[in-house]
Amino acid sequence: MGLEKENLGTSIIMDEDEFNRTIEPILSKKGRSAHPAEPDRDPYDMNAHLKVGFDDVIAEPVSAHSFDKVWIGSHAAFELVKYLLYRVLSTLLAVPVAFILGLVFGVLSCIHIWLVMPVIQSFLMLLPSLQVVWRSLTDMFVTPLFRSMGRSLTSVQCRHTQTGGNRKSKGSSPGLLLFVVCC
Repeated sequence: MGLEKENLGTSIIMDEDEFNRTIEPILSKKGRSAHPAEPDRDPYDMNAHLKVGFDDVIAEPVSAHSFDKVWIGSHAAFELVKYLLYRVLSTLLAVPVAFILGLVFGVLSCIHIWLVMPVIQSFLMLLPSLQVVWRSLTDMFVTPLFRSMGRSLTSVQCRHTQTGGNRKSKGSSPGLLLFVVCC
């Protein structure tokens, strides 16, 4: 066994994902990507109204154009501020709001499962018997009352007449309005 020489060179240790990221432009020319597509965080498109771009907010008519560099700079500033502000606010608020919403929806689910649905099922079990009682009470009291009221009020006729005052003069009082009920 002889003497072994040590190599004092520098070595870079890269995992396979990082290695694939460095050659991604080469692979993307062939139509495939080394990274899997990011999952859709809004699969039901609930926040489609929030997809606002610079052109949706700021527009210059043909008659009033700023310098091209100003337009490009304002576009870049808008996108950058929107991106950074969203990142900062979501970093600060996402976890506490998610925690609070988790508590709220957990409590609502518990109340719905253990209180609301048993009460509704109990009422649904009682409703057929209550329906029979309600229908008989309605047939005994409410239906005859409204039938008799309807029959007695069918003979009522109303007329609108105006008495007193001259209809043609503008300054006169309108007079007395009479509603005559004829039976």
